[in-house]
Amino acid sequence: MARFVQKKQLELTVERENPSSKDHDRTSDVTGWKLCRLFGIGIGLLCVLQAALNISLRLFLYDQSLQNERVCKTVRESDELRNVSDQFFEEGWIYVRPSFYYISSSQKSWQESREHCLRRAADLIIIDSQEEQNLLRRISKKMWIGLTDRVEERTWIWVDGTLPSISYWDPGEPNNKDAQGKEENCAEINFREGWNDVACESLNYWICEKKLAP
Repeated sequence: MARFVQKKQLELTVERENPSSKDHDRTSDVTGWKLCRLFGIGIGLLCVLQAALNISLRLFLYDQSLQNERVCKTVRESDELRNVSDQFFEEGWIYVRPSFYYISSSQKSWQESREHCLRRAADLIIIDSQEEQNLLRRISKKMWIGLTDRVEERTWIWVDGTLPSISYWDPGEPNNKDAQGKEENCAEINFREGWNDVACESLNYWICEKKLAP
């Protein structure tokens, strides 16, 4: 009888211990899963942080590259200006960014005037801004500019082959004929008003332009 009771108590003891062991295993599993999840989240955050740092670094390097390019361009322009300025200034050229200008002291035909400019790696002036027009009007001379309709009547083009984007013709000009009936196929700038068409064989002062930058 005593052995039976003892055996019964032992079985009850074993039955009580088994649920505790299962609870412990469940707790261990949950804890391990949470640790894995936290570890995964941490890895994900590190990846996001690294990606953000890479993007920031690339943007910084790109900005630095643009700044360096601008600095190099300014240095190149300064070097180019220094290389030619002494010679140009000695020859009587004036500089108004971005061009050098030469105003003649003698008079020639339109074609002869252009050839003078071309021999100096320049050309007759192309007026493409109000500022440039105002600059020339302060010079008290009539001067040839690089505008002509010799190729096609009434189609005025600049010496570089482009059509005028703006124009400053005197009222009633161009009229294509002078008082003697001569064709007027070349343009001059009149400091009192604006542009006027004149016979290309006429003698006139002229102005050359050499651009150093677009």
